[in-house]
Amino acid sequence: MKLNLEQILPDSDSSFRFLLTPKLNEVFYWHFHPEIELVYVEADKGIRHIGEHISTYEGCDLALIGSYIPHLNFDYGVKATVETVVIQFPETYFESGLVRIPELKKVVDLMERAKTGLAFTGETKRIAGVRLKKLAHLDRFHQFMELMSIFQFLAESDEYVDLEVRPISSQTILKQQERMHRIHQFVEANFQKPIDTQQIANEVNLSLPAFCRYFKKTTKLTYTDFVNQYRVQYAKKLLIQDKNVTETCFESGFESLSYFNRIFKKWTGEAPSSFRKQRLK
Repeated sequence: MKLNLEQILPDSDSSFRFLLTPKLNEVFYWHFHPEIELVYVEADKGIRHIGEHISTYEGCDLALIGSYIPHLNFDYGVKATVETVVIQFPETYFESGLVRIPELKKVVDLMERAKTGLAFTGETKRIAGVRLKKLAHLDRFHQFMELMSIFQFLAESDEYVDLEVRPISSQTILKQQERMHRIHQFVEANFQKPIDTQQIANEVNLSLPAFCRYFKKTTKLTYTDFVNQYRVQYAKKLLIQDKNVTETCFESGFESLSYFNRIFKKWTGEAPSSFRKQRLK
């Protein structure tokens, strides 16, 4: 799948670009750009695919993505209503005069950490999301001031995960990014079928041993664990929608209830029946 270099211009009379719910959920937009991007999304469930990192989110997600890191639009494939706020600003934004302002030291450090991608969790992403959505109602000056305040808030938070992804710097890395994208697409289309590692190895033109080594090194998971983790995320969505455990088991691609129960508990810490009961309350 083609990786697109996105051309971004700041909004008129602004030093950054502000996008509110761009509505790209029907478009698979695998892209990168020199600009740093802060993205917040609200949806029942979606895909976070940033560089080599692939996972799902539920409810909302907030990420700070460094320059030249390939990523998929966060609303891709989401069928329900999606709210998205995207802030994009030049990679040199905090390398010019702003870097010499002592009050912005923590924010500058935050941007340095963002070079490998950051995903925020807990109350941090919720509070930041509420504030980001209000930017649309401010004039340019107050948008800028509030954005600096939000960056400071994120810089002081310890509710984040370092995604440890790499920007594009060579054809080798680009090839790896495209290969992981093909794997993700294959899992999305085939997770309800029996797991066939040989088939996905053929799909990405690797021998079975080479694929297993590559996948474990890249994701820290076996391919079977990766597919099962995806299945569990899908099962959680079905259980919340009031599907019973048996229906959920087979619709998620598992072939036996005992195996489904074991794998679900492995990834969530609770049995499917318990998860369903608690959420439906």
